[in-house]
Amino acid sequence: MVAVMAAEAVAVAASNIFGLSLEELTAEFSLLKLPKFRAKQIAAWIYQRGATSFEQMTDLPKSLRDQLIELYEIRPAKLITQLDSTDSLTTKFLLGLSDGAAVETVLMRHDYGNSVCISTQVGCAMGCKFCASTILGLERNLSAAEILSEVLFVNSTLEERIDNIVIMGIGEPLMNYDNLIKFLKMIHAEYTIGLSYRKITVSTCGIVPNIYKLSEEDLPITLSISLHAPNNELRSRLMPINENFHIDEVVKAGRDYGEKTGRRVTYEYILIAEVNDTKEHALQLSRLLSGQLCNVNLIPINPVAERNFKRPSKESVNNFADYLNNRGITATVRKEMGANINAACGQLRLRKK
Repeated sequence: MVAVMAAEAVAVAASNIFGLSLEELTAEFSLLKLPKFRAKQIAAWIYQRGATSFEQMTDLPKSLRDQLIELYEIRPAKLITQLDSTDSLTTKFLLGLSDGAAVETVLMRHDYGNSVCISTQVGCAMGCKFCASTILGLERNLSAAEILSEVLFVNSTLEERIDNIVIMGIGEPLMNYDNLIKFLKMIHAEYTIGLSYRKITVSTCGIVPNIYKLSEEDLPITLSISLHAPNNELRSRLMPINENFHIDEVVKAGRDYGEKTGRRVTYEYILIAEVNDTKEHALQLSRLLSGQLCNVNLIPINPVAERNFKRPSKESVNNFADYLNNRGITATVRKEMGANINAACGQLRLRKK
């Protein structure tokens, strides 16, 4: 019995508090009869100063630090390796998680600030035919703490803080809904980095029920919907999720999101030579999105070793954009960043330590 109790005590001692919200930290420390301001101090140390041990928290009494060391650990994701693009504008980090899994996170240095592209799942189940992230399937969801850890790690590498977050990395964010929402609220809170919701973009391949659900959260984030085709037949070939949520349903949900939130919806459209890049495709797309508060982000396909799609010519890309713009659909071509380190759109993938 004594041995069992000792084992349970060790399990309690190993409790990881990284990723607990201020409210959760306050509740946890109330069990130790600590005043509420201690939770704020510790949250600031963890989420703003990057502390990974209580010994670093020099404004806490030593007796309290010793007590906390006995009861808790602080375990964020850890860097395994990083790759820097040849132009030094993009850095890809491979971050290790406590169970041996790893995710890729990308820092992009723009002239308007620093953006970080983060993952929400280990792998992806969506099966999009042009994407590396889904090749090995889905392993598991990331916890809110693990998603938060991606941002705080990248933020710790910068002299100036992160300006924008794009949730476009590995995984489908709206299939990890509860952890996504907890993360969004935490990263917005003043005890972390206090990032404005308007500086955050969530990308989805079109999980219609959760698009409607997100529109009711009263979070003024930007919604980005991966469309990649202008009709059901082609979209189903490229994106199996279209069999569950047809393109008209997806666009209707996007229209509703824009109307409820007042936020312009972005439709992502990967251009693939001889697949979805013709004038007829542009005509269909302009009809599909007509009258909606939205814009189209055109992405010439990035190379993925296991895929056999071809990149369209620059002229073809520009013609597609011009056709949409001339028909009243605002279209831009995404600036390519990080392709030489496999950090561009569609190139992130599941890794193992």
